[in-house]
Amino acid sequence: MNRVIRQMHRWIAAIFMICVVITFFVLQGDSPPEWVNYLPLPALFLLMITGTYLFALPYFAKRGKTSGE
Repeated sequence: MNRVIRQMHRWIAAIFMICVVITFFVLQGDSPPEWVNYLPLPALFLLMITGTYLFALPYFAKRGKTSGE
């Protein structure tokens, strides 16, 4: 499961970067639609969730071990 989350995090990061680049270029126009500003936010939210899980994973693994090891 950890491997799946890690791979998912990488793909979401790539999608996020593509969304940011698209937003950057679209906002260079004369009157871009307002929804373009919010295009990267869903990917950023998913990155926050998966990143927090991956960050906390080593701490939970340490807590699961016995103190005698």
